[in-house]
Amino acid sequence: MTSQVEYLGDLRCKSTHIKSANTFNTDAPTDNNGKGEAFSPTDTVATGLASCMLTVMGIKARDMSLDISKSNATVIKTMAAEPRRISQIDVHLEMTGNCDKRSQLILERVAMTCPVHNSLHPEIKKNITFDWGT
Repeated sequence: MTSQVEYLGDLRCKSTHIKSANTFNTDAPTDNNGKGEAFSPTDTVATGLASCMLTVMGIKARDMSLDISKSNATVIKTMAAEPRRISQIDVHLEMTGNCDKRSQLILERVAMTCPVHNSLHPEIKKNITFDWGT
């Protein structure tokens, strides 16, 4: 089992990771009857894409003896209606580390094949940009 999700009422859920017991709450967004006081479920999907990309890049960077610590991503999620769904995710990755062009290309290709990216519906537009500060 991966997680357990409890409905707390008032359009809020508490998710618990079984192995670590770490938790986070989600809240319905203000444009869907909620208070918007925490990540919405769709926010976690969009944020999961960026987190997955950075994670697999970190694995590959470690294998290549590179350090990309302190790299970060900005995420913008766009919703569509009829049916209500994620229509677009923009991820802007600001990369750190002294990587040559070949290493950058390898890490970018790894990011674009992360499990979350491969799991998202093909109709979700994904705009991914990398800034290596060069």
